[in-house]
Amino acid sequence: MWFESGRICLDLVATLGPPEGIADCAGLGLWLSGAGLVPGRTPPAHLDSDWLEPFRSLRTDVGALVAAELRGRAPGEEALARVNARASGPPPALCAVRDPGGHLVRELCGGAAAVGCAALLAAVARDAVELLTDPGDRDRLRACEGEGCTRVYLDTSRGHRRRWCSSELCGNRERVARHRARVLAARPA
Repeated sequence: MWFESGRICLDLVATLGPPEGIADCAGLGLWLSGAGLVPGRTPPAHLDSDWLEPFRSLRTDVGALVAAELRGRAPGEEALARVNARASGPPPALCAVRDPGGHLVRELCGGAAAVGCAALLAAVARDAVELLTDPGDRDRLRACEGEGCTRVYLDTSRGHRRRWCSSELCGNRERVARHRARVLAARPA
C-alpha cells in the first residue's frame, strides 16, 4: 500500500513498514516510480541488489533526523553528515518531452536506464535537507497518533489539526475503538 506523506524523504521513511517496503529490487523499483523519481512504472534498467542498502541506510538516517526534530532534540551528527553527503551529489536531470498526445511531460534525461543510484539518492537526501531546514515545513511535521503507527507526515490540513497519517486507516481504527468503548460503557452491568 502506498502512503503519501507530503515529502519524498518521508515517503521513503514510511517504507520501513511493516511490511518492509523495499525488501527487494522490485519493491525499490515500485517505490521509485510511485514517489515520482522515475517515470511511470519504469524503474531504472540497471537497478540491482546493490541499490537496496544505500536506500535503506538513507531511510534510517532521514528517519533518525526527523525523529530528533519531532522530539525537539539536536540531530545525530553522523546521520546528518551522511544525509548531507548524499544531498551534495548531482540529482537526476529532467527533460521535457512530448507524450503520445503531444503534451509536454517530464522525463529523466537519457531515460530511466541512464539514471544511477547515486543521483536518485541525492534527490531524496536533498528533499530531506529542504524539509529539515524549512521552518514552515518543520512546523507542519507530525507523527501519526494512531496506536502502533510510526508514520510521519506534513500536516497540510486547514487549521493544521490532522492527527493521523490516514483518516481511512489509523483514523478509522481510532473512531471504531471509541465507538466500541462507548457501546461497552452504555451496557448495563
